[in-house]
Amino acid sequence: MITAYLSHPDCQRHHMGPEHPESPLRLEAIRARLMLGGILQQTMQSDAREATEEQLARVHPLRHLRALDKCLPDHGLVALDGDTLMNPDSLLAARLAAGAVVRGVDLVFRHQADNVFCAVRPPGHHAEASDAMGFCFYNNVAVGAAHARARYGVRRVAILDFDVHQCNGTIDIFKDDPGVLVCTSFQYPFYPWRYLRSESRNVVNTPLAAGTDGPAFRRAVEDDWLPALHAFKPELVLVSAGFDAHRQDPLAELCLEDEDYHWVTHLAMEIAALYADHRLVSVLEGGYDPDALGRGAEAHVKALLGLPFA
Repeated sequence: MITAYLSHPDCQRHHMGPEHPESPLRLEAIRARLMLGGILQQTMQSDAREATEEQLARVHPLRHLRALDKCLPDHGLVALDGDTLMNPDSLLAARLAAGAVVRGVDLVFRHQADNVFCAVRPPGHHAEASDAMGFCFYNNVAVGAAHARARYGVRRVAILDFDVHQCNGTIDIFKDDPGVLVCTSFQYPFYPWRYLRSESRNVVNTPLAAGTDGPAFRRAVEDDWLPALHAFKPELVLVSAGFDAHRQDPLAELCLEDEDYHWVTHLAMEIAALYADHRLVSVLEGGYDPDALGRGAEAHVKALLGLPFA
């Protein structure tokens, strides 16, 4: 498999203070782990490009984009909510994060890569159409999905989200959209406290109790996601890859292990192989223990490359 690895050094210019868990060190931890294991060298590495206003506006109203621009400080930090802060470079990093998914979609549809991992920040899956929240400014995976539909005429996009938090922003943007299937596993009840009981027919919720381990997670995903995915037959698979359901993560209470991330990535790849000519684009979401994040991302990229876990 040809796996592209998209990132950008300017994603590290965004920070929300020295104690904030969504830190520039997250990308350093991933890159260091992949380099150490010789995995990064097996990928096709390239820089992300900034998403354009047109690409962002497919999922976020222009008035909301303008409001975010006006919040950007000249220096220091400004808080959008208790969790989400901006520095002068935050929206540059956010445009690069969203643009990475756009470029990833281009790569797989132009047959320049089989699949893509976007190692970018800030994350995006909590960003609703008109609300930045939960460390997120633009909804990166949603921007990629909208680009696939607008540029390549894709009729069916599946978004698989295995972050420990439910993807309220992705649901907000695509709820009741028959062309997008959203499958989301998450600790329940837990942040973001909205859409946790979504009734939208195109949303497959997989709530998991605190303490859920890998085998139980795998059973739940197979039971909930696979029937919906086989019925939907996506032409593109997008993955919101959060690694904060790991046993070591400090922000949550699920108990996944490194090999569970390899397993769920392989499941996504099987769906992409069956229905989408292997087209799969993954983007980083959560993961706040540097060691566990690096190992989880390594397991994820190994699967994308077609390598065994061990």
